[in-house]
Amino acid sequence: MTIKINELMIRSGVQFGTSGVRGLVKDMSDEVCFSYVTAFLKYLNDKQLIVPRGKVGIAGDLRSSTPQIMNAVAAACHSMGFESVNYGFIPSPAIALFGLKESMPTIMVTGSHIPDDRNGIKFNTPLGEILKPDEEGIRAQYVDIPAEYFNNEGGLKNNRYLPTENKDAEDNYIQRFISFLPANCLAGKKIGLYEHSSVVRDCLKTILQQLGADVTSLGRSEQFISVDTEAIRPEDVTLAKQWSEHYDFDCIISTDGDGDRPLVSDEKGNWLRGDVAGVLCAQYLNSDTVVTPVSSNSAVEKSHLFTNIIRTKIGSPYVIEAMQQAQTDNLEKTVVGYEANGGFLQHTPIIQNNKTLAPLPTRDAVIVPLAIILLAKQQGLTISELLKTLPQRYTFSDRLKNFPTALSQKMLAGMTSGNIELDLTTIQSQFPELATPVSIDTTDGLRITLENEEVVHLRPSGNAPELRCYTEADSEGRAESLNEACIAIMKTWT
Repeated sequence: MTIKINELMIRSGVQFGTSGVRGLVKDMSDEVCFSYVTAFLKYLNDKQLIVPRGKVGIAGDLRSSTPQIMNAVAAACHSMGFESVNYGFIPSPAIALFGLKESMPTIMVTGSHIPDDRNGIKFNTPLGEILKPDEEGIRAQYVDIPAEYFNNEGGLKNNRYLPTENKDAEDNYIQRFISFLPANCLAGKKIGLYEHSSVVRDCLKTILQQLGADVTSLGRSEQFISVDTEAIRPEDVTLAKQWSEHYDFDCIISTDGDGDRPLVSDEKGNWLRGDVAGVLCAQYLNSDTVVTPVSSNSAVEKSHLFTNIIRTKIGSPYVIEAMQQAQTDNLEKTVVGYEANGGFLQHTPIIQNNKTLAPLPTRDAVIVPLAIILLAKQQGLTISELLKTLPQRYTFSDRLKNFPTALSQKMLAGMTSGNIELDLTTIQSQFPELATPVSIDTTDGLRITLENEEVVHLRPSGNAPELRCYTEADSEGRAESLNEACIAIMKTWT
């Protein structure tokens, strides 16, 4: 049987998102996962990015459905004549890093922060995570499904394609930080590690302890918990405050499910916004050029800490493409990036104290809390005091669910005609209670800057019928109330 991947996306409901595919577990059958991986391997063959009978690295997160999907990934490798290497349950950046080191394609089975009834597959070429042109190449593939591999229900006959676990990628990831940072640099630091079901929990604890920290494990769960670093759950806000009051931590650290997006609190248990954490991380690493999506906090510009700041569309592929271009334009500069959800990307080597941190141009969670703790230590400050050294800008985000994409596009098109004076007048009429709009940015959706320096950013979701609203102001309460006011107006559009 031959399947076209573009048609499989429609038929199965398993769709491409950032750097891979995601869907409901019930839709991610062995046959569907096998087909996507086969298409990826065929694409690598077409681009001559994999050698005949070469190795493919496989890893996964701690979801209940992950082992079966990992086996389907290995089955596709077997069918295509490649050797699969099982690197076990490790973070997404760990498997990507090892693939870069070994010039080997890697595949990570993870749904990141989404609930346990969903999962996904992330693809990395030997050069890094797939970008939009790679996605198009994979979607264009035709895949032959070998009947001898499957039963009549589309399940694999053999559930033992995945080989014995290899620890090399995890060890390499741990050593990345131990060898770069000063010995015992976290001595005297009391850190709470909110483990929940994050796949990074064990290796992150090892890193912190080997750097000298006193680490207390918190909230470990054998059941998958959906922790989103951008839309933090109220129960996680409450837990952090309670833990901080009880333990007297310097900070609490956590990540999302696959360990590529961090959560960092101050000593009082207040979680930092991911884009603010990104600014502090880039500062500690003495970065020259910083790339970040248009939705990120404008404290990065107002801080005057960096030589060059580049804004992109939302999504790591856009950040990576802009980092690549920035390196081409400034060969001797340090180029990094971060996303509003906290994931930090490093495109060029970073040298400190005669030690080099190799590039990792995919989202990483671990470098962020390490950098923030060490920056605070460097300046003799607590993390809450460190935050006050940045321009006080606060962001808030919310969304209208079940808002038709076509209506979102129509409303935004009506405010972006190309005639700036007309557009500003139209925006003022749509949001009469806001300050006067003075400029707009259409890089991704519609970002409106107001006369009082407040910001409203409207953006249709890329993979759901939702209209997102991001707001920014000079206080947390104002950012939230501004968002509520905009959402109330947007509801009238339906």
